[in-house]
Amino acid sequence: DVMGYPVTLNSWDRVVSLYGSFGETWMLAGGTLVGTTSDAIEERGLVLGDEVAIVGSVKQPNFEEILAANPDFVILSADTAEHVELHDALTDAGIAHAYYRVDTFSDYLSMLEQFCSLTGRDDLYEQNGLEVQAQIQQVLEQVEGREGPTVLLLRAYSTGAKAKGADNLAGVMLEDLGAENLVERYDSLLEEVSMEEVIAADPDYIFVVTMGSSQEKALEYMSEHFQSNPAWAGLTAVANDHYVVLPKELFHYKPNARWGESYAYLAEILYPDLAGTL
Repeated sequence: DVMGYPVTLNSWDRVVSLYGSFGETWMLAGGTLVGTTSDAIEERGLVLGDEVAIVGSVKQPNFEEILAANPDFVILSADTAEHVELHDALTDAGIAHAYYRVDTFSDYLSMLEQFCSLTGRDDLYEQNGLEVQAQIQQVLEQVEGREGPTVLLLRAYSTGAKAKGADNLAGVMLEDLGAENLVERYDSLLEEVSMEEVIAADPDYIFVVTMGSSQEKALEYMSEHFQSNPAWAGLTAVANDHYVVLPKELFHYKPNARWGESYAYLAEILYPDLAGTL
């Protein structure tokens, strides 16, 4: 797996996913779950039967409930410390498990391919993987050779905001679409986002992805610490109505089979002449 641990599977009839996104990918591959975390329902809106156990949350998985689900395969996130800490306990319990990391579409496609090889559903790899890849390629062909605008991508919380680059899935997509993310030019933005830094960068577009359970509180932080500043209205992005709050289902949560939709959404904003064509 991505952690470098060797993984041997003898069966995968009873699968538990400790991340709703990865659980959805397993289902997109034709698999079924016996357990998953609460975000699968609360954030992704997955329709799960009553027989599927909720084994805690992403950041607080309940090991006893995982064991009670009697899994033969557990899917975990390499980017979640609480998951990494479960490795020894799962190994001692004799439960096969694998860590994954999905930051880009190619990461998702690799995961889906592996899952479909287990379920034997090549048709679902075609439908939920290769067809999405073709959608993305079509979008990229439409923007190829264009001079992209400058952008600033902010990840907003109820208590702060951080500039993000290619370490963020929206940042990767913006880069693929030819936009110049100003964090590459202004390194200080990565340390602390201040109104002074935003004014100095003066991007053509400002994109915001909200974090946490309350988008409203994250946007309140932006309003209080940025939009209330008299200089805000003079920013190029704001003056041209290019301050965009991105939908969480496409840019915070892993888009999975909707990755092509995410690329098209951004492309039509960055290049207005493409609006309604993708």
